[in-house]
Amino acid sequence: MNTITTIETRYFAFERDFVDSLRCIPMIVRYKLDTCRVKLQLSDWAKFNFDEKDLLAEMPCHAPDEVEMYADYVNELVWKYTSTVPSLLQNLDPAWVRMHVPAEVHERTHEWNCPVISATQWTQLNELERFALVKLSRSGHEGRNFPRALAEFGLATAC
Repeated sequence: MNTITTIETRYFAFERDFVDSLRCIPMIVRYKLDTCRVKLQLSDWAKFNFDEKDLLAEMPCHAPDEVEMYADYVNELVWKYTSTVPSLLQNLDPAWVRMHVPAEVHERTHEWNCPVISATQWTQLNELERFALVKLSRSGHEGRNFPRALAEFGLATAC
């Protein structure tokens, strides 16, 4: 990504069942990990203490020097607990920065019988919201949060 948007720390309502304990990686941290291209395993995240997890959510990761410091800190934490370093994302596809609704988001709306998201609705979402919908659309993510996210972002009342 050439241009990095400043994203404020935000936890989504659909994450509320784990935000108090930070047992799962919240979207704000996932966004920052993708920004610095670090692939953090949930098993490594689980080893971090609450303050370390909270700091990863709060640390800035926008300007090039911040992105580098963020990646260094994640690497230090993983090394501290596992004596390994996380791998780097090789083929990052930032579908959330596109101005059209990605195919995987359309597919997921159909799977859940949710209303189709228009291009206008997509562009009115902020970057973190678009990121969340893309991530929730991909395999390996808890599907029940996708319709919750749509409702939270004002895109569907019930799916």
